[in-house]
Amino acid sequence: MTKRTLRTKRTLVRGIATGATALLIGAGLAACAGDTTTPGNAADPGSADAIEAALEEGGELTYWTWTPSAEAQVAAFQDAYPNVKVTVVNTASANDNNLKLQNAIAAGSGAPDVVQVEYQSLPQFILSDSLLDLTEYGFGELEDLYTPGPWGAVAQQGGIWGLPQDSGPMALFYNKRVFDEFGLEVPATWDDYIEAGRALHAADPEYYITNDSGTDAGFGTSMIWQAGGRPFQADGEKITVNLADEGTQKWAGTWDTLVQEGLMSQISGWTDEWFAGLASGKIATLPIGAWMPGVFESGAADGAGDWRVAPMPTYDGGDAVTAENGGSSEAVTKQSKNPALAAGFLQWLNSSEDSIDVFLESGGFPATVADLNSDEFLNYESDYFGGQKINEVLVGAANSVSTGWQYLPWQSYANSIYADTVGQSYLNKTSISEGLAAWQQQNVSYGSEQGFTVSE
Repeated sequence: MTKRTLRTKRTLVRGIATGATALLIGAGLAACAGDTTTPGNAADPGSADAIEAALEEGGELTYWTWTPSAEAQVAAFQDAYPNVKVTVVNTASANDNNLKLQNAIAAGSGAPDVVQVEYQSLPQFILSDSLLDLTEYGFGELEDLYTPGPWGAVAQQGGIWGLPQDSGPMALFYNKRVFDEFGLEVPATWDDYIEAGRALHAADPEYYITNDSGTDAGFGTSMIWQAGGRPFQADGEKITVNLADEGTQKWAGTWDTLVQEGLMSQISGWTDEWFAGLASGKIATLPIGAWMPGVFESGAADGAGDWRVAPMPTYDGGDAVTAENGGSSEAVTKQSKNPALAAGFLQWLNSSEDSIDVFLESGGFPATVADLNSDEFLNYESDYFGGQKINEVLVGAANSVSTGWQYLPWQSYANSIYADTVGQSYLNKTSISEGLAAWQQQNVSYGSEQGFTVSE
């Protein structure tokens, strides 16, 4: 048997939809008061030895994911461990994946052994006692392999609930051709950014500094995070929601100016019109996660050579600070009949050199320190970005993610009502703070209805 190298501090494997959300949360709160032992875990205290033995013995696993590299990664795993058969189920998207997983958890059967879960969705599955705490398998030893932001997302509430697959530290992508044509400087602060937006739109009303339609809650929360806002705090069933904190209002004030002065296009992201705006440079910048370069290359090919990447502007012009935007983990579900084998596959998937190499080939941005710091990765010169060593900037962003961020245990539901609350401020050109207040009230009501103790 050929075993692949795992990046570990020691050789841990020795060689190696809203209704469903409510059901899930309600079941989780009920489980907190009772016995949560599940078949397949009761007799297995968990250990690195158990993982090694399980991989040697083999068995069958099911893996739910939407990442494009999954089939190739699993093929490499099965080359290393031919006694293990992994069935990959493509769940198409994060939303479809979450709904399917929620339904399986509510039914008490049908969940996979290993599942991809966005960082923002982890809390709801943790609270519902649906995921295996991997601490018992020694996964705490893996912390130093990953950057702090992604690790903080999987290691929370007293357990380790998955391993990071990738990360999305935010950076500012900007069209250098447009900036040169209109005499703009790359903004160091958000005040500079506003001024650049004013100058650009005044020179040619068809050009906007960026776009935001007020429908993407993931973008909004990332921008709040970068501004220093910490509106959500969770301590078990006790939740605080405060979208009036200083950092949140700092972002809201900046975005109010862009929206109300008409400096920002309200084209929706991921549409043909959006990709055309990026390709032409009429959307001149994009603050977004580090996974974006591959999207530029495939979706806005006509912009090749025009775009560059820079650190995110800051509010005070001081040290670099950014936030995560997107990114996913993989986790082992409590329904797994063979948790040790599932844990072994998960460890290989997100720490094996062979697995991560396949992931990088598909355009993924790693969460592993070794890959981020490798000369090959750092020195990569992107033809699309005019020969720039873009990963130097993106790795700098990964090292500048501020800590302390938390998502709501019902973040999927919260995201689903963002456009009808915060988004209305964009449509009506009213204060975003008013939209945030409406979002807060709806979240407080919803959380309380689900049995949480919610304070403001």
